Amino acid sequence: MTTPPVQPPTPASARSRPTEATLPGGSAKHRGRAAADGGPDDDVRGRAALRALGVDDGTTLSEGSGGAIDVVSPLTGSLIGRVPRLEADDVARAVRRSRTAQSRWRRAPMRRRARVLLALHDLIWRLRAPLLDLVQWESGKARTHAFEELADTAITARYYARTGARHLAAERRRGAVPGLTRTTVHHRPLGVVGIISPWNYPLTLAASDAVAALMAGNAVVLKPDSATPFTALAVHSLLRRAGADPDLLQVVTGPGAALGESLIDAVDALMFTGSSATGSAVASRAGARLIPVSAELGGKNPLIVRADAPVARTVRGAVGACFSNAGQLCVSIERVYVHEAVWDRFVPAFVRATRALRVGAAMGWGADMGPLISPEHLAKVAAHVSDAVAKGATVLTGGRALPELSPTAYAPTLLTGVTEDMDLHAAETFGPVACLYRVSGDEEAVRLANASPYGLNASVWTADRHAGAELAGRIRAGTVNVNEGYAAAWGSTAAPMGGMGASGLGRRHGVEGIVKYTQSQTVAVQHLAPLQAPPGADGERWASAMAAWLRLARHLPRLDR
Repeated sequence: MTTPPVQPPTPASARSRPTEATLPGGSAKHRGRAAADGGPDDDVRGRAALRALGVDDGTTLSEGSGGAIDVVSPLTGSLIGRVPRLEADDVARAVRRSRTAQSRWRRAPMRRRARVLLALHDLIWRLRAPLLDLVQWESGKARTHAFEELADTAITARYYARTGARHLAAERRRGAVPGLTRTTVHHRPLGVVGIISPWNYPLTLAASDAVAALMAGNAVVLKPDSATPFTALAVHSLLRRAGADPDLLQVVTGPGAALGESLIDAVDALMFTGSSATGSAVASRAGARLIPVSAELGGKNPLIVRADAPVARTVRGAVGACFSNAGQLCVSIERVYVHEAVWDRFVPAFVRATRALRVGAAMGWGADMGPLISPEHLAKVAAHVSDAVAKGATVLTGGRALPELSPTAYAPTLLTGVTEDMDLHAAETFGPVACLYRVSGDEEAVRLANASPYGLNASVWTADRHAGAELAGRIRAGTVNVNEGYAAAWGSTAAPMGGMGASGLGRRHGVEGIVKYTQSQTVAVQHLAPLQAPPGADGERWASAMAAWLRLARHLPRLDR
């Protein structure tokens, strides 16, 4: 099933973008990119990126009868292109093709799989410029955050290429009767893994999960969000160039509501990244089929500023933790608990640093933060802030859209006075909005940090690293960063990454992130004496002999290792 060439995008008229926009609450400004740096020129670069990545020539994709989906750039408002709106039968065909490819791939030696992943790593850096352009064009993020996607994907591919064979090697385990039973555990691939990836990190959250599944000997059917399908198609193109069978990773495009259930019903395991509400429904349907599911879901992530925190460093870290990718990041910080001893120094500095962020909607390195993904998401973020203000919260900076920069740009926003009756107190905003709370000490900070059904990421800032690590251990979150917002834990690729509570189940990264794409098989070989008395044997004598051996084993601890 091969898609016809992507339909050419329709260029939009040039947009006028003022260079600066003054925010209420101070004279500091958010500096947008100049009009000459964006608009049609960015569309030209985006189309060139598609050509350089081989996407505009068509790639392996189910061909459906449901029409087409228009994909629009948050940067320029122009049509990037159209992808097929696939249906259930198309998904089933894609899975069948992947199964055929997987039957060959599962027999490939580990060194062959590793070569493909390392070739993918090299291609990411060789094609860095067009990849950066495509990720920016399709998702709207600042280039520095697009670069994070490239780096993360390349590092993850390299990590599993180097460690996959070790993680999945056959393991000797203690047998039923030490010395008489030789037991080996093998990790067998599951078959076809379905991946439902989101729009906010369209490269990282598609490719990094896929490379782990592929290294484990599986095939992948990838369902990207309809807002960012072209980055997923670029992943397919890169893997094909890296030497993978074109059918080994299939991309199916269409609305999640239409394709999600069909995908779950056809694959052997599922990886989902998205909201907790959708994740619960996904897990329920997967559970009905008894297939494994891993899910990274929502978060309302806390940051704790201890009394001894170095203010300048903490402010820099908090700005990145709250506003990277315009807050459209599962591990982004939305709650900041500041010790009263440093409140009067930290808060004004945090406000100044937030106001100084450069918000822009154009390709290139000039912006610190890009626009939101869509008008619908902008409306959600704005509604959270408006509800809080109407109920008595105070906006320290931001709190408004920036239409002079982009139709979906929103100013980085800090609020105080947020109470439990406000929507953004407990619900995930998933935008450039953070709430500040004054606390009397560590105990109150930890209690409030844990007062959430979510448990994805957390951050602790302190001059005392040992105290920070101890405090981190008391926070209910899958990852806790000390003197870093999120990058230290996320970037520790050898360590597991995932959520507690409503933030998900399962882990990506590390040995956990590849073993989850396998099923364990135990092979036990019995030597000499059987484990059961042979028919017709003297049962009492057999039991006495076995008991004597087991008593002796009690004094031979090496047998249990």
